[in-house]
Amino acid sequence: MELAKILQLAAGGVFPPADGGTTVVPQPSVRDAGVLACTAHTVIFLDDDPEWIRATIAGLDCDPLAATMNPVFLAALMARTGRTTETIDLLTVAPALPGPPPLPVTEQDQDHPRVRRALTRRDDVRTWSAPGGLLTIGRGVAGRWEVSIEVDVQARDRGLGRALALSARHLIPPGSVLWSQQAAGNARSVRAFQSAGYRPVGAEILLHSAH
Repeated sequence: MELAKILQLAAGGVFPPADGGTTVVPQPSVRDAGVLACTAHTVIFLDDDPEWIRATIAGLDCDPLAATMNPVFLAALMARTGRTTETIDLLTVAPALPGPPPLPVTEQDQDHPRVRRALTRRDDVRTWSAPGGLLTIGRGVAGRWEVSIEVDVQARDRGLGRALALSARHLIPPGSVLWSQQAAGNARSVRAFQSAGYRPVGAEILLHSAH
């Protein structure tokens, strides 16, 4: 099964079997590779030898259910592929909402650090701003719609993060879903997205090409 189909099912609440297994599927593109750990099942999207992957996981001295997110395995994976990463994220998803966004937002040009970063990871990137905040939407892993938000320090603790995350759901095509990654330690961001209706799917680590 392709990663896009796995993500589509997960967005609808249908997850891989909780059997402790690991599924290895092809990368959806040259750019996109990584590990998605759901409840008691992991999907690795990487153009590499599945037997090497499974043998490396089996050789770890740790809880088998945690092996695919074990730093030793991830380091071996990056050393083998020459790829890098930044962090393990909580992957969340929410369906599109009808009508205009509840927060008035203005579409911006592409000259912003977060936008420039998004352009290296996503296609069809668009950006909107509101006083004190910014949201960026583009097509990321396997073509899925992805959003990221940024709230200025002086505008925090006023509900702006939640409002931006909620507004983003009104800015994607009807019938689609919107994905977002939050660093597991970023409790502020996790709370904002969950209060805006985004639900956890699993833990995800993306492996970025050095080129």
